[in-house]
Amino acid sequence: MAPEPTLLDRPRLPSPPPPLDWLTLADAFEVACLVRCTPPPAVAARAPVGPYRPVAEFNREDAALRMRQLLTRLDVPVEHEVTGGGLRRRYELHRLHVPREHRATYVALSERGWRQGRRELLGGPVGASTARALWRSRLAAAAWRSALLAGGRHVRRHILGIRLTDRELAAVLVRSAALLEVPALLRPGAGCFVVSVADGPDRSKIMKRAALAPARAPAGA
Repeated sequence: MAPEPTLLDRPRLPSPPPPLDWLTLADAFEVACLVRCTPPPAVAARAPVGPYRPVAEFNREDAALRMRQLLTRLDVPVEHEVTGGGLRRRYELHRLHVPREHRATYVALSERGWRQGRRELLGGPVGASTARALWRSRLAAAAWRSALLAGGRHVRRHILGIRLTDRELAAVLVRSAALLEVPALLRPGAGCFVVSVADGPDRSKIMKRAALAPARAPAGA
C-alpha cells in the first residue's frame, strides 16, 4: 500500500492577492456599488452570471459619466453608448460596455473592491488610526454617492430613500450612514429594500458628504 502523502507533498494553494491601496480601493468599491444599484440589462441576458457584468445601463447621464470616470482611473477601457426612447415622455439610456479583452481585469477589480470595501465598513477594526478612519468615511461617502446616482429614488416629504434589490448593499448603506454620523433606516419594500434618512439636517449631511457634483466627461470624449 502506497504511503500517505505528507504535508510537504501537498500542492500549495495560490496566495491571495495583496489588498488594494486606498486610492484604488475607493474607485473600485464605488464601481462595484454603482453596478450593484442597477438591474441586469436586457442585452446581457446571456452574459455570465454575477453582479459585475460587462454591460451596465443607467438612466442618468451623471451616473454613467461617474462610472466611466472611475474605470478610466482604473485603466479599464469602456465604451459609452446613448440611446433614446419613449413617445410622450422621452428618456435616455446610457449603456457602458467593457471590451472583452479587459473584462477579466474589470471583474477582478470590482470583486476585490467590493469585498475589501465591505469588510472595512462592516467589520473594520475598532480604534482605527486617523488615516484609516478618514478612508473609511470616504468609502462610506462613495457608497451613498453611488446609491444617489444609480439607485431608485424614494423621496417623500419627510425622508430621502433609496430602493435597492441588493441586500448586502443595503446593509452597507446603513453602516455607511452611521460612519457619516447620520442615522438610517432599512425596511423591506415591494420586491426591494428601502434605505432612508430623515429630511432636514440628516438629508443635507448625506448629500453634502456624497459630493453629488456631476462627473465630467473625459477629455476628447
